[in-house]
Amino acid sequence: MRKVFQAELHQIGEELTQISQLVTEAMRKATLAFEGADIELAQDVIAADARIDFLQNDLDERAIDVLALQGPVASDLRMIVGSLRMSASLERMGDLARHIAQLARLRYPANVVPEAMVDTFREMAQLDIRISEQLSELLETRNLEMSKDIYAANNRINELHAGVFKSIASPDWDVPAVSTVDLTLASRYFERFADHGVSVTRKVNYLVTGEWHPLSESGV
Repeated sequence: MRKVFQAELHQIGEELTQISQLVTEAMRKATLAFEGADIELAQDVIAADARIDFLQNDLDERAIDVLALQGPVASDLRMIVGSLRMSASLERMGDLARHIAQLARLRYPANVVPEAMVDTFREMAQLDIRISEQLSELLETRNLEMSKDIYAANNRINELHAGVFKSIASPDWDVPAVSTVDLTLASRYFERFADHGVSVTRKVNYLVTGEWHPLSESGV
């Protein structure tokens, strides 16, 4: 029975990593669609989100079965309960990538972002992709040093997000209302994607150390 139990835990860990990798792919494609008004790529992201949802449901059902049948304790219990919570955050990250792709599809053939803010949104997107890539590696290797980079990238995204709202609130802002709404939503999607990445990072730290907030979000 113990071998079966350990195999189930291993499978749960592998599925978390798989979902994270699919989320990274979704954000990469969503970003390309968003920046290049690529409607076909946007549609690929939207359609592929169903796969992430399916895997999350499968993982959650597996974890609940283990809880019910194996009665895990201590670190094993942390692993299973943490996996349930991490899968929810990863699924939400997939949803946010889908939302970004949906904005690209909605405004096609125009670009969502005006020229003056292209660099800001490009940096946000690149940081989100970096967070997602590092998160996949963190889930696979449990190398907690990667947490510092994830927290630092999230802090930078928060700065960029605040800068978008500052620009929108400026008296000189002359972008049409529809575009302003799009930018507000897009900035929020990128910012929340990073927040969920941080949430998963915290939980991995907890699984490894048994301590909450082993590192501050500033990475120090």
